[in-house]
Amino acid sequence: MTRPTWVLVLIFVVSIPAVTLRLYASDEIEYFSYLRSVWFDHDVSFDNEYRYFYEHGIARGPGFRETFLELKTPTGLRYNFGTVGSALLWAPMYAVADAGVRVARLIGSSVEADGFSRPYIAAVAYGSALYGFLAVLLSAYVAQRVMGGEQWGAFSAWASAIVWFGTPLPFYMYLAPGMSHACSAFVVAAFVAAWLSVRERWTARGLAALGALSALMTMVREQDAFFTIGVLVDFVWTLADDVRSGQPALAFGRLKAVPAAAFTFGLCFLPQAWAYLVLNGRLGPADVVANKMLWYSPHALQVLFSTEHGLFLWTPLAIVCVAGLCVAAVPARTRRTAICLLIMLLAQVYISGSVDTWTVAGSFGQRRFLGASVVLTTGLAVWLQYVRGWRRVATVIAIVVSVWWNLGLMAQFGANMMDRQRLDLAANAYNTFVKVPLELPSLAYRYLFNRASFYRPTQI
Repeated sequence: MTRPTWVLVLIFVVSIPAVTLRLYASDEIEYFSYLRSVWFDHDVSFDNEYRYFYEHGIARGPGFRETFLELKTPTGLRYNFGTVGSALLWAPMYAVADAGVRVARLIGSSVEADGFSRPYIAAVAYGSALYGFLAVLLSAYVAQRVMGGEQWGAFSAWASAIVWFGTPLPFYMYLAPGMSHACSAFVVAAFVAAWLSVRERWTARGLAALGALSALMTMVREQDAFFTIGVLVDFVWTLADDVRSGQPALAFGRLKAVPAAAFTFGLCFLPQAWAYLVLNGRLGPADVVANKMLWYSPHALQVLFSTEHGLFLWTPLAIVCVAGLCVAAVPARTRRTAICLLIMLLAQVYISGSVDTWTVAGSFGQRRFLGASVVLTTGLAVWLQYVRGWRRVATVIAIVVSVWWNLGLMAQFGANMMDRQRLDLAANAYNTFVKVPLELPSLAYRYLFNRASFYRPTQI
């Protein structure tokens, strides 16, 4: 590993105490409930999990009670609008916590082996932080490969670090680790890294691996399935090249390997298919979720530019990253890869703009783009390598401002110093560049030693 990569490892190790060991939002409770219910009850009946969080004052809002403790699915169970992928990724950490609790009880510990106690929540929280960091490392690896090899390792590592702290990723690694977004960033990065290897030959084994990873992506977050569009474009492009070069037999051989991808996708997707059928009585999300989809994507521009969680306003670093991808699309060596990565990003714009609840109300930033962290990292690495002279100076200034903007918004969001539904650019800028620096020692002390002072009494 390069020296910047070791710096990333050190930063992560030092930052582990910053992980918040609690669940509070309804989405977090839904994802966690999959894991707890399957592990302890061996079903996907979530009534007891939801009642635990409601009765312990963790989720007491009227919306939570109505949605999760009164309504029933067509099969008579409680709704869960999440997916099982995060639970699958958290399972190894959860298993270690369960084993540790049971061993501790044998020697006199009073910690409950109920799946809800602090060690179980900590396992999920630390698991998300770890997956988020693995996404950072994999993103650096992908950027290095796209740029052309180990000589670009430093650029790639620094680009990954900048995206790490210049996007909402740290919020969902440290402040709200029970959400699925850190897991999403990891699986998408793994998928893209695998694609860069598989595309060299498009073998049946390689396509089978992509099928398995695409199933896991879809099980972590359903919208992440749209990342496969970029790979599909690359595959079709390869077939066209084979035919144009007078090698139709080679193209046909690649086509014969496609069923391997379909088979592994179907096999690996079985846990989610089972959950869909048991919960919803059909092979698909609940009707409540399906009814939110407007497939002509009327909110695509708002997803990018609105003060209500628009990507480019909450995360201006993304503008530099997209510029880098456009630069990479010019040279022949990187053109196809960059175009496919841009297609992946545009597919996320499309699907996020198709959701009627596109504003992700009450969330930090446009979190639905966190799966694209690997795409943004690659674009930023290319841009850092491309710019020279005064442009590099301007880029450094833009990066510093963008990263501080992101961290300042995180501080305001966590300390209830802002409207969580939309940006007030003037007020948020004043808070980020004036008020937060002045209050930083107090905020840091509260976060590290009195984190409960940030918590709101009732959240859903």
